[in-house]
Amino acid sequence: MFSLLAREKVYLNEVVLGTAFGIFMGPYFADVFDPRSWGSHSNAITLEIMRVVLATGLFAIGVELPKTYMAKHAKSLFAMVIPTMAIGWLIVAGLLNVLFPRLDFTSCLAVSACLTPTDPIICAAIVGGKFAQRHVPVNLRQLLSAESAANDGLAYPFLSLALYLTLDASREAAFTHWILIGWLYQVFLGIIMGSVLGLMFSYLIKFSNKQGFIDRESYVAQYLALAIFITGIVSTLGSDDLLAAFAAGSAISWDGDFNIHTEGEVFASVIDLVLNCACFVYIGAWLPFNAFTIPDLGISPWRLVVLTLGILIFRRIPAILALYKWIPEITSWREALFSGHFGPMGVGAVFISTLAIHRLPHPADPPVSQQDFLTVALHPIVSFVVLSSIIMGYRSHSSILG
Repeated sequence: MFSLLAREKVYLNEVVLGTAFGIFMGPYFADVFDPRSWGSHSNAITLEIMRVVLATGLFAIGVELPKTYMAKHAKSLFAMVIPTMAIGWLIVAGLLNVLFPRLDFTSCLAVSACLTPTDPIICAAIVGGKFAQRHVPVNLRQLLSAESAANDGLAYPFLSLALYLTLDASREAAFTHWILIGWLYQVFLGIIMGSVLGLMFSYLIKFSNKQGFIDRESYVAQYLALAIFITGIVSTLGSDDLLAAFAAGSAISWDGDFNIHTEGEVFASVIDLVLNCACFVYIGAWLPFNAFTIPDLGISPWRLVVLTLGILIFRRIPAILALYKWIPEITSWREALFSGHFGPMGVGAVFISTLAIHRLPHPADPPVSQQDFLTVALHPIVSFVVLSSIIMGYRSHSSILG
């Protein structure tokens, strides 16, 4: 009822409003909705909800980019994604290791992998808002959208390296699994499968349109149907389903034909808005406020606040300030500072952390091994940073260019 007022006057979007409503409806206030009360199924349900929302959002970003965008801007995206992620991953792991000494550096790398990628759902909500449209150049908005989609899928190899080092018997086995499974099978196969399936569906849709078998509304319905279908196939095979969804969206709109048929349609935006609102209501109710203090692991609110501030300052800003001269879309240090500061954490962080817990063994109570410490610490640390990113990030993004 007040969404237009919130977006236009105070620049609050569905991310902030949905999370606030979820917290209010959750177990610490109204106690109407508590995802963590579902016992052993809670993490599995959370994982799949985040997967569907991410896949749909990544597919939509791929579709809405200009035709052949990934080929034309490959150099800029490489600079924005690979070195920026790697540098931020190591810096955040170092911060974690200093603040939480019960976690060894390998465990800190696993937690850091959850906090490294830029969240594409929050990114889409911000760069698509009125403030960004008025103050952020369109080339930079497109670059940030494409980067957030690409680096969310590339969180897999960062996480898998840390998990293989934690779970495998030797470092040699861990690095072998990382290269063969983490990169070749998950990342590269996921990109190839997504691209091939996207191109196949692109040709199939164009053929159906020429034969009069499909109407304009059916084009828009593909946003949801194809995203879930491709994600399901790739996820079942164990490859990187998020990168596959983004690659499929980019491939489907490679020649711009899909965009022509869906231009001006609001149904896709409605789907996105409904999924995003529901997802952040879920996250708000899911947040484990009682776990923000765990003395045995050294987790306390003040340490989490220091970690959050360190992440906001050091995770992306130094890398992008050092690299922006190789990124043509970023034309000044001020835009570089904005791009570096622009690194919201949300659905992707919840998904990656829950995926990590899903792959780790169930912890002992009380925790005794490093694997136990990692499993217990993941959600409290990640969820606090996510909450802080939602609260602090949106307003501070506005202040840099405002």
